[in-house]
Amino acid sequence: MNDQNVVKEGWVQKRGEYIKNWRPRYFLLKTDGSFIGYKEKPQDADLAYPLNNFSVAKCQLMKTERPKPNTFIIRCLQWTTVIERTFHVDTPDERDEWVEAIQMVADKLAKQEEEGILCSPISQIENVNEEEMDTSTSHHKRKTMNDFDYLKMLGKGTFGKVILVREKASGTYYAMKILKKEVIVAKDEVAHTLTESRVLKNTRHPFLTSLKYSFQTKDRLCFVMEYVNGGELFFHLSRERVFSEDRTRFYGAEIVSALDYLHSVLEDNDYGRAVDWWGLGVVMYEMCGRLPFYNQDHEKLFELILMEEIKFPRTLSADAKSLLSGLLIKDPNKRLGGGPDDAKEIMRHSFFAMLDWQDVYDKKLVPPFMPQVSSETDTRYFDEEFTAQTITITPPEKYDEDGMDSADSERRPHFPQFSYSASGRE
Repeated sequence: MNDQNVVKEGWVQKRGEYIKNWRPRYFLLKTDGSFIGYKEKPQDADLAYPLNNFSVAKCQLMKTERPKPNTFIIRCLQWTTVIERTFHVDTPDERDEWVEAIQMVADKLAKQEEEGILCSPISQIENVNEEEMDTSTSHHKRKTMNDFDYLKMLGKGTFGKVILVREKASGTYYAMKILKKEVIVAKDEVAHTLTESRVLKNTRHPFLTSLKYSFQTKDRLCFVMEYVNGGELFFHLSRERVFSEDRTRFYGAEIVSALDYLHSVLEDNDYGRAVDWWGLGVVMYEMCGRLPFYNQDHEKLFELILMEEIKFPRTLSADAKSLLSGLLIKDPNKRLGGGPDDAKEIMRHSFFAMLDWQDVYDKKLVPPFMPQVSSETDTRYFDEEFTAQTITITPPEKYDEDGMDSADSERRPHFPQFSYSASGRE
């Protein structure tokens, strides 16, 4: 890397914030405090697409031998949130080099701030120029929270909530996913969230929920999605405990069709395509009665996944066992679907032999279950734990025409090229 602003660069192991496994990352430490991680050693053209991106300004550094030898932890302020990131290298000397380099950059930044010569920090997410931001809606009026009526809570999780909304102008019902920026930053999910946004904007498939609009406020990201009120797979499975093989085949085929499409239109991601077929195996196994591996302790769960052999319910057919065995092979290169034929290898399996895959795509198959809903606002297939809750949304009057609080937006993270309207697709 010829960039004169790079103080140190190299490979480290970074521990995941949500799933606590170790991932190799090539990190660049820059004079402005940026600490940026990539899947591979980046070329100049790759610099705009980091997987990890934060600042070491005003950070605290800790050395530890747990959970692995030669570990170091960076604790710093990311906008208004204190975050910790855990790294591991091969030798004590290598760790010392990283810690000393990071501390040197942090000390220089602190001195510059004292002397009043430090410019306002660049948002760690902004990998494009200001004039390039949100160009997808430059010719269309951006949506704001004030454009919708908020009717019912549909779901809630770590990152935010999903609400049934009605667009005031059209009367159309949508599901609005509202994510908290601070939580996305704290959980190191910025890259994943931007990837999700990019995928939703660029894909159209009958078994993928479509995106109508996206916009941001000072502290939230909002995805306005197609509303499907038949309920989530998990909702029905949690109540019925087990699906028949025919029903499992129906849902499994739709998932295969969607993944086949995604693999054909998207670039390779951070983990390779074979992991999607492992995920399919886990979901289909659960539809047949239970999870293939389970332990509340994440470390023990990872050990089971790596070492434990699959056991099948006695009621499963030979074809179902064969399919699940192939999907849950631990070596991704030997896994069903892990070869060059990708999804086509799975589509040819005897478990799916009775299906016409074009009929699957065209929705010509008779569904094994039909939701009994009386209207678009019928939410019987969503958990009452959520639908009974009162909706609390910050009054939209606080926001300017772009959905950003003009008095506060300067110190909040801005996600570039996030705003979108499906009607403005080129």
